Amino acid sequence: MSSRLARDFPLFPLELVVLPSEAVPLHIFEERYKTMIGECLAADSEFGIVWLADDGLREIGCTCRVERVIERSDDGRINLLARGVRPLRIIERQSHLAYPAGVVEFVEDHEEQLDAGSSDAAHDAYKELLSAATDRELSDDLLAAMNAYELAATIEFGLEAKQGLLELRSENARLRLVTRLIRAALKRLEFVDRAQARARSNGKVRFS
Repeated sequence: MSSRLARDFPLFPLELVVLPSEAVPLHIFEERYKTMIGECLAADSEFGIVWLADDGLREIGCTCRVERVIERSDDGRINLLARGVRPLRIIERQSHLAYPAGVVEFVEDHEEQLDAGSSDAAHDAYKELLSAATDRELSDDLLAAMNAYELAATIEFGLEAKQGLLELRSENARLRLVTRLIRAALKRLEFVDRAQARARSNGKVRFS
């Protein structure tokens, strides 16, 4: 079997989309997922989180690795922190294991040259949002090293937007989408700021 394919790969269908590099807390309480996570911990191996949307399980998900076990209960429940690793595509569902699994393909990006303009636009927008929302700043070196997934993983985007990023096989396309999403977030943040200012002024200040 190709190194890009894996059989019996553990799958965790959730109402959640995880991006590569994103940290996500998980509470494991069902027996089948206790078994799954136990095996992944023992083998230091990955499992896949796939979005269980209203219209069904999506084909593209993200492999994750347990970064830290936070707490274990006497009844076997586990609180842990997982981190996204790489995108996957479900080729075939499998049902012979104690937990959901499948044949998956670890998908890769198309070969392309990074577009400096798309990269600069995404990083500039992120820097602006970071400053407006948190009053924090990143060094230029740290900011420049962040790819589209890493930029998006630190922002609360909707599931559809995150799934859209996960399904793109072009870093340039992801950077352009991240830029649009961040610009939309900045507009919402500006609207909230204006609404709060108007409330404080009892409606006496007009915003054009």
